[in-house]
Amino acid sequence: MSFVVRPARPEEYAEAGRITAEGYHADRLLSGHGESADTMYEVRLRDAGQRARESELLVAVDDAGHVLGTVTWCPADSPWRELAARADQGEFRMLSVAAAGRRRGVGRALVEACLQRARAAGMTEVVISSLPEMTAAHALYRRVGFVLAPELDHTPVPGVNLWGFRLRLDPR
Repeated sequence: MSFVVRPARPEEYAEAGRITAEGYHADRLLSGHGESADTMYEVRLRDAGQRARESELLVAVDDAGHVLGTVTWCPADSPWRELAARADQGEFRMLSVAAAGRRRGVGRALVEACLQRARAAGMTEVVISSLPEMTAAHALYRRVGFVLAPELDHTPVPGVNLWGFRLRLDPR
């Protein structure tokens, strides 16, 4: 079964939000940061509609129309940017793949779609952050060319320590 990556449609927002939150739960990424912090972040994960309005919500959809994964691309004017401080920097967040899409190249295709957007906008690098325990994501990021960037490590809320990654883009 094949899939395509494209901007999410309004009727897919709820499913994209569900997949994002469920992916974080499945990988045990919403535990251990304090109940209040986890609950507030889960609300943000589930609100794909807000992300679509304030950034670009991308989905991977199979031939039957099922959403297999999602990512939030944060263009230069997006309030969702955490690390990207310059106009020549891109950022994506909240990459999540449903169980049905795992091990099928969905995550990589979503990352590549973000990199295409960065290149099309003339950006010179993409910066992202990730929890240290997101080891599967780290492996994907490294395969694509991201490197750890300790100068980008940060703590957005107490108890949540994020690692920074950077990918310098070749002009194409």
